[in-house]
Formats: sequence, C-alpha cells, structure tokens
Amino acid sequence: MPVIFIGHGSPTNALETNDATRGWSRIAGAIRRPRAILCISAHWCTRGTAVTAMAAPRTIHDFGPLSPRLFEIRYPAPGSPELAGRVRDLLAPDAVTLDTSWGLDHGTWAVLLKAYPEADIPVVQLSMDITRPPQWHVEMGARLQPLRDEGILILGSGNIVHNLSLLNWDPESKPYDWAQRFNERIKECIVRNDSMTICGYQDLGSDAVLAAPNPDHFWPLLYVLGARRVEDAVTFTTDFIQYRSLGMTSACFSAPPLVV
Repeated sequence: MPVIFIGHGSPTNALETNDATRGWSRIAGAIRRPRAILCISAHWCTRGTAVTAMAAPRTIHDFGPLSPRLFEIRYPAPGSPELAGRVRDLLAPDAVTLDTSWGLDHGTWAVLLKAYPEADIPVVQLSMDITRPPQWHVEMGARLQPLRDEGILILGSGNIVHNLSLLNWDPESKPYDWAQRFNERIKECIVRNDSMTICGYQDLGSDAVLAAPNPDHFWPLLYVLGARRVEDAVTFTTDFIQYRSLGMTSACFSAPPLVV
C-alpha cells in the first residue's frame, strides 16, 4: 500500500464537491482497496499514545457552530480491535493505550466520506503525543511501515499551512505570500526526503511562525514521512491554498509513482 498525507482543510468540505474532495476520491480510485485504514488525525492530540480499539467507532463532530447539516453526518465505518492490537505491538516499547472512548473525528471522517463513501472499510485512529519532539513522531511512523505490506493504508490528515486566525472566507482570495513560500519550502523538502529540515520547521523563520503557529496539523505529515520508504516516489495531488492560509496540499508516497 502507499502511504498518504491529506490536507483536509475545513469540515465544510464534507458538504461540498470541490477540487480537494474530488482529489481525495481520485486517490482512492487509483490505489487498491485497503484491508483497513490507520489514520493519524490532527484532531486527536493526547498525553501518551492511544489507538482506537472499539468495534464500532462513533462519528465525532469536533468543531464549532458551522452548518447544522455537518452535525447530521455519520460515518459508520467499523473499527478493528485486531489492527489496534497490531499497532500497539509495532509501537512497543512505547506504551499505547487501547482506547474505547474516542472514535472518528472530522480529520478522518470528512476525508473518508469522499474517498470511501460506503464506509465499509475498517478504520482505526492513532493519537499524537503532544509531549514528544517532532523526530519522535517520524520514528513512530517508521515503526508502522510493516502495515503497508499487510494491506493497511496509513493516512495522515492535517495541513501543511494552517492559520485559522488569518483566514479569509472568500473562496477567490489569493494565498498570503508567506503561506505560499512555506508550502513550497516544505514540498521541496518532501521531494528531497529531508525529514530533518521538516522536523525543524519552526526554525524556518517568520513564514513558519505564520503558516504553522501550532504543531497539531503539521505533525500528521511526520508520521507519513516516517512510514515512507527509500524507493517511494512522491505524487502531489491536491495542491493549493484555500482561504489565504489553509493549505490543501496532499501527497502520496508509493513505488511505482501513483497516477491520479
């Protein structure tokens, strides 16, 4: 299986058909059907590491007062206690809690609703430990690599550029210069497989401070880079900045390169 990073953007994408959602659907159509999906979402940050281990994860509506229709959406994909146990074993000796209370947050279901609308593939979420440094997240992703040979799709869901305080909701608005520069800089590092620079992104100056003021939406990329293999080529699918400061870049890592 490939390993994929998705720029998931606003929850309202779940209600729309646009360039981003069409891109997610094309990705799903271009790869073989996963046996299960392991998602690392920007919206599940914890102290310590947890993995969802329930048979039927709930749909979490983890956002503010947006369209009432969003709160009506359910994504009834099954869970996989078996995969949760496999993830726990792969991440040893780090302790991993088998969680039965979380579910699927919008970083997961808003994407999968468009990629796999039938909701018939088991889905498990892995949390991100906020107490750990960036390189640790890359190393955790590397330990998950064997899942790719077991038919498991590893999916990181976040945003390279994510500054909600400076959004402009005009869909025709052009990206900030700093947002465009930072996005291109990180893409260049992805192509070079330069995870060291990406891990140190907060040292990239004022562009980084503005583009990723909080690490939660950036960290899912680190797990994907860790699960990447040397022979993988990168294919950027959706690649634009929405509402001036919300990066929608998605990247697929596979050998041979993914044709989307």
